Amino acid sequence: MMIQSRVSAETGAADAEVIQLSRHEPEAFEILFRRHAGHIQRYVVRRLGADAADDLVAETFLLAFRQRDRYDMARADARPWLYGIVTNLIGSHRRAEVRQYRALARTGTDPVTEPFTDRVDAAVSAGAANKQLAAALAGLPAAHRDTLLLVAWGDLSYEEAAAALGVPVGTVRSRLSRARSRLRRALGDADPSSTKEENQA
Repeated sequence: MMIQSRVSAETGAADAEVIQLSRHEPEAFEILFRRHAGHIQRYVVRRLGADAADDLVAETFLLAFRQRDRYDMARADARPWLYGIVTNLIGSHRRAEVRQYRALARTGTDPVTEPFTDRVDAAVSAGAANKQLAAALAGLPAAHRDTLLLVAWGDLSYEEAAAALGVPVGTVRSRLSRARSRLRRALGDADPSSTKEENQA
């Protein structure tokens, strides 16, 4: 059903409907920005640090705006699409990301790893876990790190992560399994990246 006005879009219309509206009323795309920019920004900060976040968020939404005519209207939620765009942009900053994780591995103090270390076994101190986790993240293949962090930090389901990365769900499961195995070994068999989806399985 076509949205009749921007006002109705702001009162809870699905992302796809907002994008559809923005094709005729470009200013309506601002609704999508307000809904999702904060989440995308936190994701970028965790991966690349605060310095890169503003520019990458702006670039993500600029690309999304330019590509809105190609958006798949069957997907009501635009988050996987937006996370896919920003993950591709992060790809051009791989060296900076790995450098950041290596710095964390030396110092062990950074809020980037807090969502993981909250679940680390109590026997491992948070500082040591930060260092070990950062080193393990730096050592992951880029595709595995992208997949892991979309699920753990982007809070995407396996299906949403698959859509964001343009891969089958089976590939997401395989990458997560391998990434988690490496993290468990690095953290002494604690699994810092388990998800609600797995815990309920």
